[in-house]
Amino acid sequence: MTGANRSTAVMQRRVEAHDSLDDFPTPPWATRAICEFLATLGFDLAQSDCREPCANRGHMVRPLREAFARVIASDVHDYGAGFAVDDYLFGLDAHFEQTDWTFLNPPFRLAQEFIERAIRLSRVGVAVIARNSFAEGQGRAAELFLPNPPSYELQFSERVVMLKGRLVRAGALDPLAAKPGATASSATTYSAFVWLKRDAAPADTRKRWISGCRARLERAGDYPDDVTGIALLEAA
Repeated sequence: MTGANRSTAVMQRRVEAHDSLDDFPTPPWATRAICEFLATLGFDLAQSDCREPCANRGHMVRPLREAFARVIASDVHDYGAGFAVDDYLFGLDAHFEQTDWTFLNPPFRLAQEFIERAIRLSRVGVAVIARNSFAEGQGRAAELFLPNPPSYELQFSERVVMLKGRLVRAGALDPLAAKPGATASSATTYSAFVWLKRDAAPADTRKRWISGCRARLERAGDYPDDVTGIALLEAA
């Protein structure tokens, strides 16, 4: 009898319904790693402001507030974190003030639209965490990557574990895993795509690797104590 196909190609397919919120919270250490990289380029984030339009429960917002002077956070859905409920994609650009930076982990199926709007509304740059497969696709190549290539693609060398509807430390027991007793892990790989406005951008896309830094960049309080309670509350 043939077993389940567990090849990397199959396991990395993260299929969501058309109207899904694509709720995959971002581990805070990954955001800190991007901020550290930008600092090596000479950007003084402490003198800048930032927008996070896919704020979710605030797991990206908190490390951004450590780095930036001001962070504007919102989401199309109310996750109970107290952020403004706004639809970033609709309405005129004038509805949103420009910020120096925009950081986001957008819904995969709308990532291109989020990025295009963020580029228009950011004075300095845009940083996006997305699955590596986001770099594929003839449509995105023709409409986004070729006419407006990212300045940097930052490959996380350490796995960024994102789980649907919850945030669990990599390797820790995942109480909501399909298999009882399983630890938090993921077959999906992620990169950060960074667009810098032309006066600060290199002439072409430069690929860099973010070395293993999760343990160093994790902080007390990054992970909820009870992800089961959060899931039950939101399912009610």
